[in-house]
Amino acid sequence: MPPLELVLSAWRIDWAALAMITALGVLYGLGIKAAAKNGHQWPLWRGIAFYLLGLGSMVVLTCGFTGVYSADLRWAFTIKVALLLFVVPLLMGLGRPITLARVALPPDGIDVLNKVLAHRVVRFFSNSLAAPLLGLALFSTFLTPAFYTLRADPLAETLLTIAIPLLGLLMALPIIEEADFQRSSVYITLEFVFVFIELLVDAVPGILLRLNGQVLDHVMSTQAMLGWFPDPLRDQQLAGDALWFVCEIVDLPLIILMFIRFSRSDKREARGFDELTDAELDELNAQHLHRH
Repeated sequence: MPPLELVLSAWRIDWAALAMITALGVLYGLGIKAAAKNGHQWPLWRGIAFYLLGLGSMVVLTCGFTGVYSADLRWAFTIKVALLLFVVPLLMGLGRPITLARVALPPDGIDVLNKVLAHRVVRFFSNSLAAPLLGLALFSTFLTPAFYTLRADPLAETLLTIAIPLLGLLMALPIIEEADFQRSSVYITLEFVFVFIELLVDAVPGILLRLNGQVLDHVMSTQAMLGWFPDPLRDQQLAGDALWFVCEIVDLPLIILMFIRFSRSDKREARGFDELTDAELDELNAQHLHRH
């Protein structure tokens, strides 16, 4: 393993990440300013969470040690990608960017936002039923020679740096900002089932990386073999350990958030039934019996 002083001192500028972080930070700041003009005082702690925890962690992952050595070390690249997909979006989501947009935008802007959120592509990627498939598809490439291309090719690195956090946001925001992605308690129950499936599915690529006895990307050397570098097979095993751990540990807060979301959905539906008159309730029961 690398010396601690090297981990703390290894830095570089990732221009794609810097551009994305700057754009997100400016947009969020403009949202806070516009919300204040509209009479909404945005909570300070949400801004701190977005900037310090969300964007700050992205800076560390892309410009710090994991970014510097991601092309040479499988485990550094794996940690970077897994945390950009699962952890950074959750931390950014604490800043409630969609809620901020709603209090900052004019009516026309809110209409555009609603149309974007209702688009089938956004709905697909924000569907918790699709998350296990997306995670499995991404991490399964680590079991092929494409693993080296994703690490070493500058274009691939740029695309991943931009696309992975955005994909993670689409998967995390429906759980954090459930008011903009309201679904029935029955649907959320199905999502619970798929989240537990995800606990198993996401671990499969990590387990295969850990237990395989040969180097799956067929790259036996790197451009900068330092004294503390593990051999290629050990590097692959460490990548498997990291992927397995991150995928399993991150699912725990997701399950807690889904429990909270289910409770709120159930209470919302209960209030809706309580507000129905006897005639409306009889009509609803008749429609239900007619369908069956």
